[in-house]
Amino acid sequence: MFDSLSSRLTSVFDRLRGRGALSETEVLEAMREVRLALLEADVALPVVKDFITKVRDRAVGAEVLRSVTPGQQVVKIVNDVLIESLGGEGAVPLNLNAVAPIPILMVGLQGSGKTTTAGKIGLMLRTKEKRRILLASLDTQRPAAQLQLAQLAERAGVNSLPIVQGQTPVEIAHRAMETGRREGFDVVILDTAGRLSIDEALMAEVKAIRDATNPAETLLVVDAMTGQDAVNTARAFNDALGVTGIVMTRMDGDARGGAALSMRAITGAPIKLTGSGEKLDALEAFHPERVAGRILGMGDIVSLVERASETIDRDDAEKLAAKMAKGKFDLEDYASQLRQITKMGSLSGIMGMLPGMGKMKEQLAGANLDTKILKHQAAIIGSMTAKERRDPDIIKASRKKRIAAGSGSTVQEVNQLLKQFEQMTTMMKRMNKMGQKGLMRNGLGALMGGMGGKGGQQGGGGRRPY
Repeated sequence: MFDSLSSRLTSVFDRLRGRGALSETEVLEAMREVRLALLEADVALPVVKDFITKVRDRAVGAEVLRSVTPGQQVVKIVNDVLIESLGGEGAVPLNLNAVAPIPILMVGLQGSGKTTTAGKIGLMLRTKEKRRILLASLDTQRPAAQLQLAQLAERAGVNSLPIVQGQTPVEIAHRAMETGRREGFDVVILDTAGRLSIDEALMAEVKAIRDATNPAETLLVVDAMTGQDAVNTARAFNDALGVTGIVMTRMDGDARGGAALSMRAITGAPIKLTGSGEKLDALEAFHPERVAGRILGMGDIVSLVERASETIDRDDAEKLAAKMAKGKFDLEDYASQLRQITKMGSLSGIMGMLPGMGKMKEQLAGANLDTKILKHQAAIIGSMTAKERRDPDIIKASRKKRIAAGSGSTVQEVNQLLKQFEQMTTMMKRMNKMGQKGLMRNGLGALMGGMGGKGGQQGGGGRRPY
C-alpha cells in the first residue's frame, strides 16, 4: 500500500546517507522532498505541515549536523515522527474492559467493508480471546444485509441475532443487547447501516443506536483506497459520535497510504485494526512502529515471524528441517513450501516485511509473482507422478512434455522449475557439508559459489572454501 511513498522516501534518504556531513541547507532541501512525497501520497495538508515542522526542528540541531552519521540521524528522526503520527509505540487493543455483554458499534459508509469486518472481528475475538460473540445486523436499508451478516457469522463460528422483519435499527439494537444478557454472550457486535455519502439521516440513526447501547467501542471502518475521502469521512463521524478506534480495510490495495498517516491527527482516535482481502482471518492489529519501518524500507521482521507462526504447521516444519539436514529434500517438500508461502499472503507483502527489499520489489513488480510463479509451479509439480516428485532425476524429455501439457505450461517452464529446485538442493548440500562452524567462518558467499553467485572465491587466491 505504501510502495510509492516508501520508494520516494528511500531515494531521499539514500542520498543523505551517502554524504559524510550535512549542512542545514541540505537537510532543508531533503525536508522539501519529504513534504512533496507526503502530499503526493494523499496525506492531509495540516498533517504534512505538522510532520515537517517536527522533523525540521529536530534535524537541523547540532546533534544531527555534527553527528558521525548525520544521514542516519535524519532517518531516525523521520522514523520517530512517523511513529508518533501513526499513533505511538505499540498496538492499541480493543477495549473489552466492560460488563458483559460488551457492545461494539460498527459505523462507516456503505462499501467500506463494515459487515465483512464485523465478521472478522467476531472470528478474532472467538479464536484469540475465547469470547462468546453475537453478531447483530442493524442494517434495514440494504437488501439482504442481515442475511449477509448471518452467513458471515456461520463462517466465523459465532452466533448471529435472528432476523425479525419490521423492526427499526434501535429496536434491533435493544433486542441484541437483551439476547446477549439472557444467553450469556461476552460481546455483541452491532453492524449499522451505511450510506453512499454522509447525511443527516445516517448520523441521526447511528447517534440513536449509540445512545441506546452505550458501546465500549465505536469503531469507524474506512476504505484505505478512498484517500482523502476516507479522512473527510473520519472527521465527520468523529465530530458526530466520538469515534474510539479506526479499522482500515483494503490495506493490501495500491492506495497511496495518506489516509492511514492522517487518521490519528485528524480524529485523535487510534487505528486499531487493518483488513486486507475478503478472508475472515485477514485482520491484523495495527502497530505504528512496524508500519513506519515498512514505509522507510526497514522491514517488519516481527510481523513476518508472527504471520509465519500462525500459518506454518510446526510439525511439518520440523519434519522438513530433518529431511533437509539429511539432504533428502524432494519436490513434494518444495510443493509443501509453496503452499505454506501462499498461506502467509502475497509475496509482495512478505517482501515488504524484509529490510532493504524495496528496490527488489520495484524490480519484480511487473513479474506478477503471486499469480504467475507460485501457482504455476504448484500446478507443474501437481502434474507429476509421485515417483517423479520423489526422484526428479528421472524427468527426461518425454516426461517433461507430459507434465507441461498437464499443467498448461511449456517445457521451458518445467525446465526452469527443475533448475531452481536443483540449485536449492545444491545449496542445502553445501550447508550440510560445511556445518555450522564452516558456515559462520566462510559466510553466505561460500554457499553461493556453485550457484552462479559472486561469493564462491575466497581471498585473492580464488581458493574454494572446501
